[in-house]
Amino acid sequence: MEFEIPDFFKTLESSITVCDKNYILIYMNDKAVASYRDAGGEALLGQDIRICHRQASLDKMKAIMETGIPNAYTISKNGIRKLIYQAPWRNGGSIAGIVEFSIPIPDEMPHYVRS
Repeated sequence: MEFEIPDFFKTLESSITVCDKNYILIYMNDKAVASYRDAGGEALLGQDIRICHRQASLDKMKAIMETGIPNAYTISKNGIRKLIYQAPWRNGGSIAGIVEFSIPIPDEMPHYVRS
């Protein structure tokens, strides 16, 4: 019996986008498609993501690709606070692109220190 692995990220309530090392958008989950509907949604797949970013963002993406060091920050957009986490993904040990998670977070959020 063959078992198909589900796309665990497809219906997650966080936006997930993935580009390859040439900055080509290769994956969007449903939330990402909906978030970018005005810009073309799923039609953005296969497009170079550099055409729709400011220079500061391009510099950060280049740094992630070159150093492998993730970037994280919070934003407020349309009244919703979000944690943005951008990190390299690897294939065969080499950086193959960047994955970005955009995760809605509450205005007040507990923080725990664990050891």
